[in-house]
Amino acid sequence: MARRIDDATGRAAVLSWRAGDRTRPVTATAVRWTLQRLALLSPGGSVEVRVPPFGVAQCIAGPRHTRGTPPNVVETDAATWLALVDGTLDWADALAGGTVSASGNRADLAAVLPLRGL
Repeated sequence: MARRIDDATGRAAVLSWRAGDRTRPVTATAVRWTLQRLALLSPGGSVEVRVPPFGVAQCIAGPRHTRGTPPNVVETDAATWLALVDGTLDWADALAGGTVSASGNRADLAAVLPLRGL
């Protein structure tokens, strides 16, 4: 099981990233903490959100995936993910711009992004 990032550390990483610190440790912590928050705020296992190389989260209530490639997958890069959770990038714009790949009928995160409490 992955190590849990405490909220103070996660928020500090997000704030540093917003302020322009794009170093790998700050970006990694910000991505992992926001994925952790997503899983807490939208629990479930029907959608897998991937932000390589930093992390992955299962979220959204519905049928749980257990083997092979999940039927509902969202994948993006760290900068796009953090802009989505921060609210500086809209879900529809990210899809239209090709910076997010979303497959499956449940792989729409518009209702849960941006994340609350950042």
